[in-house]
Amino acid sequence: MKRKNSTGLTLLLGLGITASAGAEDMLTQKNIGLDLARDIANTAVMDCREKGYQVSAVVVDRNGNLRAALRDDLAPRFTLQISEEKANAVIMGGVDTGTLISNRGDIARELNHIDGLIMMRGGVEIRSGGSLIGAVGVSGAPGGDIDEECAANAVKEYEMRLEFAD
Repeated sequence: MKRKNSTGLTLLLGLGITASAGAEDMLTQKNIGLDLARDIANTAVMDCREKGYQVSAVVVDRNGNLRAALRDDLAPRFTLQISEEKANAVIMGGVDTGTLISNRGDIARELNHIDGLIMMRGGVEIRSGGSLIGAVGVSGAPGGDIDEECAANAVKEYEMRLEFAD
């Protein structure tokens, strides 16, 4: 049997570098796909429409990148920006915006000065297998509690898809 040259491995071990050091160089992350993002945004808008409100819904991925955005026919254009900023606040805080505001009321005003965030109710986390894979923000109803309800109902509608997502 021919012996393999182990000089390179010996050199690495001699320097205190192990073969497992490279294991942290790459990460595998769950993230929301386009189809699910689109379906959640659409369901949130339709849920609010059924309640009589014209809203926008924006879904961002785990990194705050826009995945889907929908504005109902009569929703003001600014509701798109507010929806995205609510969703971004969820990504930043890791919890629904209502919870974030309750938990960190001491800095909520300061967080409003960060570009791309707004501390208002209506942002809901999207989780799969315990991992935050995205967030949905809704804006346009007469109160953040209603926005939040529409967002939460949309996420709940797709619980099975989230539960079995790879």
